Amino acid sequence: MSLAVVFPGQGAQRRGMGKGLFERHRELVRTADAVLGYSIEELCLRDPRRELSRTLFTQPALFVVNALHWLEVRGEHGNGRAPALFAGHSLGEYNALWAAGAFDFETGVRLVQRRAQLMDQAADGGMAAVLGIDADAVRAVLARSGAQTVDVANLNGPTQTVISGPTAEIARLKPIFEAEPIRAYAVLNVSAAFHSRAMRPAQDAFARFLEGFELRAPASPVIANVSAQPYTEATVAAWLSEQIAGAVRWVESVHHMLDVGVTEFLECGPGDVLTKMIRRIQEAPRPKVVAAPKVEPTPKVEVAPEVEATPKVEPRPVRRPSTKLPRVRVLPVGGRAKPRTPERETPRGRMTPKIRSLGSGRPAPAPAPAPAPAKLDAAALGDPAFQAAHRVRLAYASGSMYRAIASPALVARMGKARLLSFLGTGGLSLAEIDGAVDAVQAELGTDGIYGCNLLAHPDDAARELAEVELFLRKGVHTLEASAFMQVSPALVCFRLRGARRGAQGEVVAARRVVAKVSRPEVAAQLMAPAPAELLDALVREGKLSATEAALGRELPLCHDLTVEADSGGHTDMGSLPTLLPAIASLRDAAMAARPHPERVRVGAAGGIGTPSAAFAAFMLGADYVLTGSINQCTPEAGTSDAVKDILATLDVADTDYAPAGDMFELGSRVQVARKGLLFPVRANKLYDLYRLHERIEDIAPATLRRIERNYFKRSVDEVWAECERWYGEHRPELLARAAASPKQRMAMIFKWYFAHTSRLALTGAAEQRSDYQVHCGPSMGAFNQWVRGTALEPWRARHVDQIADALMEGAAALLRERLGPWLGRASTSEGGSLPAVPRLGS
Repeated sequence: MSLAVVFPGQGAQRRGMGKGLFERHRELVRTADAVLGYSIEELCLRDPRRELSRTLFTQPALFVVNALHWLEVRGEHGNGRAPALFAGHSLGEYNALWAAGAFDFETGVRLVQRRAQLMDQAADGGMAAVLGIDADAVRAVLARSGAQTVDVANLNGPTQTVISGPTAEIARLKPIFEAEPIRAYAVLNVSAAFHSRAMRPAQDAFARFLEGFELRAPASPVIANVSAQPYTEATVAAWLSEQIAGAVRWVESVHHMLDVGVTEFLECGPGDVLTKMIRRIQEAPRPKVVAAPKVEPTPKVEVAPEVEATPKVEPRPVRRPSTKLPRVRVLPVGGRAKPRTPERETPRGRMTPKIRSLGSGRPAPAPAPAPAPAKLDAAALGDPAFQAAHRVRLAYASGSMYRAIASPALVARMGKARLLSFLGTGGLSLAEIDGAVDAVQAELGTDGIYGCNLLAHPDDAARELAEVELFLRKGVHTLEASAFMQVSPALVCFRLRGARRGAQGEVVAARRVVAKVSRPEVAAQLMAPAPAELLDALVREGKLSATEAALGRELPLCHDLTVEADSGGHTDMGSLPTLLPAIASLRDAAMAARPHPERVRVGAAGGIGTPSAAFAAFMLGADYVLTGSINQCTPEAGTSDAVKDILATLDVADTDYAPAGDMFELGSRVQVARKGLLFPVRANKLYDLYRLHERIEDIAPATLRRIERNYFKRSVDEVWAECERWYGEHRPELLARAAASPKQRMAMIFKWYFAHTSRLALTGAAEQRSDYQVHCGPSMGAFNQWVRGTALEPWRARHVDQIADALMEGAAALLRERLGPWLGRASTSEGGSLPAVPRLGS
């Protein structure tokens, strides 16, 4: 058997990579630190400054981690079977050359550092992955469309080709390619047009840099990206520099390795991206078999002491690929490869690779002794009554996000896909809400599938009622009620206006309320009929008829309660596994005490960003799931591209808590993004100052000057002048209160900062980027991890309806994956027939 070792390139990086390896190779780690001028271990394991996603840092980090992985592999092999060939994808090719003895480790770090610097300096370019057609078809489309400045950059698979060129051209080509029979056109989240003619200045500069190094011929064959042929002593420098602007011919490289007799591939580095690529290449038919030239043995060379040259391999006779696929393995992070279970043989005698799916993110299980029902698909999750009540195809909703981040475009796209979503009306004026509802109804009609948000205004009941009257006038039929701590007159008016008796004598409401709750006592109020005294008061005020009020005594205020765990924005930091069963039990007790033909449904929100999270919610008994943070990192979301760029880089630990601007005096909290942002630190500082002082004049002058200079970018007097204008027009009673209370005045000044930072984020203002206030939960980071390396990785490809389908289909796949083995074990242990499978959430 002949082994090829392959190394991944940029895109495989992740925080935590190399864990368990750095301490075993301290000398090499110290060498890397000395060359780079920073701690490579800290960057890879903790990434405290969020630099790992920048090309300048990504490439050296990957080179070092790939190298440490190789040292582990070499230690495992010892004097046994050595690799016959090496190859790497883009940056990974430097690891392949180092492992084969073309240069020592320190030289490799210096080369990669300079390469990263030159590529990081490039600008004004983009890349896109074209999936579903071969490279020749891609080139044909480029030729027909007149894209003379766009190049084929990466040939990653038989039907996966990456193109690279000017940003405007990449955007222009999207509808052109989408008119072709492709699977997807995904614009990649990159800073420049890598592996294209735009990189020629970097290529030329790197070629000059290479002149200062003595590069040797590899002691074992290394397949070059630019030629898909083995390096020679004469080509090392030339092909390394050409690689920067040249295409990565990965498909041809894999074919070459197969043709010279490779029977096993081993990926050395974080992740398994090359493993997946190689499997796809192996399994796809080849248009024709072209005999590869024999690999000529290279003379023995002197190599660095820390990397002993792999013994040279005599050339093997060229042969056609076997019908039995070579094995593809990936080395687990932290050391030795784990024992492998034998691959299953298919009827054709081909090895079936273990494949990680987008849906589950886990290896497919062995055949279950008792398969799950075949129709256990995404539509089967949750309570079918939710789908019927809202006329949707999935028990799924996209929640409202304030100031129309949940925009008319987002709501319209979801509605057209027969999915429920809610327009983000919080923070908008009545005129802005009116216009946004008009925009939604222009796309979906008055009776379309959509809802609007009603945000609680505990200190402004008149505003709540004004919004409800607007919704009633516009014909809105569903509201998402947020931040309510008790039943309000506005909520009752919306729910009961137009209520009637049905044919069977039941109460039929003309409108629905979906309420977000995080406290059991609030949930208990909202799943009960409205209080009698409130109904009587609304009749006296002429806001409800006597008939509507009488019917309201029999009707739950809400038939859908969304249990909100620790979420982006306002949060009580609750735990879904604790809250959801508790509130479901309250629901069961309420339904037993006050029977109603329509069961109150309990949904789940907060932290739903992956199929695993949705699956867990349904297993807890959720009747539906509602997502939030992940939907603001989509083309349809009504926030700035600058914010979306930040959100797309977040990991699960990249959020923090800060005071809520609208409930500042009460100490309420919001969860926000913190990666690269100073808002959470500054907001907490302002709240601490508010707690410690009775008036703004009591704050130390140096501290106040720092706030004016760094936070406000203007004087306190200028801020107060803006506050006087706004409150004088909109809330004059609060302005009068501030005149009598210095602490109230201080609160208003500090709250200006919260409104200001929201505006900065929504508009993408470049001058105060570090002050962006971006409401976000850890589900955003979990989602980013899940879609890494897929068509959904670039945020411009993350359409809200596609996210919904991917999450729900993935959750259903997980359920099928788990349910078969579980039921099989139950059947075996009980010795009887399988029980009927209940619908989850029912």
